[in-house]
Amino acid sequence: MRKKVIATSKAPEAIGPYSQAIDINGTLFVSGQIPIDPETNELIEGDIKEQTTQVLRNVDAVLSAAGYSRRDVVLCNCLLDNMDDFQSFNEVYSAYFDKDPPARATLEAARLPMGALVEIEAIAMK
Repeated sequence: MRKKVIATSKAPEAIGPYSQAIDINGTLFVSGQIPIDPETNELIEGDIKEQTTQVLRNVDAVLSAAGYSRRDVVLCNCLLDNMDDFQSFNEVYSAYFDKDPPARATLEAARLPMGALVEIEAIAMK
């Protein structure tokens, strides 16, 4: 087994004891991303659409740092602060995964880190 820790300054620093991603033999596990601006390391302000856009930018940055792209993503686990945001979340998400979207689960969480409205983790494979 070849385990490689992925780290990039183009995505937010981990806010706990975890890696941005781990690559093991052609499978990339991207840790949950929240809408933190990697330049300021602060949560962006905005509605669910703006926060989802930032989260997906962060996912893209981690994927890219590991040599993957969104086309390699096979599964996303999505957490929403409020399931009433589901439709607006899907508008942004569906534009990001506009062709052959990955498998997905979307759940409402009682509370997300730093008061975020959305968090997304992903698994990608080559």
